[in-house]
Amino acid sequence: MSERGALRTRLELLAREVAKFGAVGAFGLLVNIAVFNLLRHTTDLQVVRASVIATFVAILFNYVGFRYWTYRDRDKTGRTRELALFLLFSAAGAVIETGVLYLATYGFGWNTPVQSNVFKIVGIGVATLFRFWSYRTWVFKTLPAKEAVLNAERFLEQRGPTAEERVAPGPVRN
Repeated sequence: MSERGALRTRLELLAREVAKFGAVGAFGLLVNIAVFNLLRHTTDLQVVRASVIATFVAILFNYVGFRYWTYRDRDKTGRTRELALFLLFSAAGAVIETGVLYLATYGFGWNTPVQSNVFKIVGIGVATLFRFWSYRTWVFKTLPAKEAVLNAERFLEQRGPTAEERVAPGPVRN
């Protein structure tokens, strides 16, 4: 395969990964906003506290989506490590997300329901960039190339002879 073809393949794989990440993230966004507004309108919680709770509900939702759909083909050997890193980077994303909302609410006094939702979404957007990079780099790691080759070789060994190998003539006798 040419260098250009290899680059195109890598970009296509990245585009697929971004689309899956975005789909899970979009559902997570809906969960986050729904829980945020539910808490905001049915409890006496302050804006930032409601946001933190909503964010962590969405984080749990997203982990399931990322592990079992977006990154289902990634290394699964260290689930405890994976979950710990996921929670660590998700918490860092939550700090980014909540920091934007906190600044808007307490720094600028923008505290109407519309303003809170706008700045919650802005915070989610900024935090999403960080999360995408950290999840794909540190949490849901790709299988090492050597392991992928060994898996492919094992698969080929298990499949048996090809049609050509079964039909090939034996040694020629004179």
